[in-house]
Amino acid sequence: MDHNVYLLATDPHDACRDVIHSRDTGLKIRVYCISEEQFRADSSEIQLYGYAGEKLYAFETINITADDALDVVGAIQWYAEYIDYPDMEILPEDPRPGHEIAM
Repeated sequence: MDHNVYLLATDPHDACRDVIHSRDTGLKIRVYCISEEQFRADSSEIQLYGYAGEKLYAFETINITADDALDVVGAIQWYAEYIDYPDMEILPEDPRPGHEIAM
């Protein structure tokens, strides 16, 4: 497939609780505004991060499968364009001090 089509489910009560859905695969990604709310990463999911202006987002997969893992970055890039930050740098680790990955 050349590119996926993504859909967005929004929470009418919380502007920072979007869920990105791939129309063509089972990929789902929950969006968190971690500069405004608490976020605890689920060790069985993939998390990526990105800044849109001063706002820091966490993107966490929902029930990720191996087949969908390659589409995560594309979905986040689509979301970045949707929120008018097409140049969002996608970060592999939480950039907040004290949130390094424990080994």
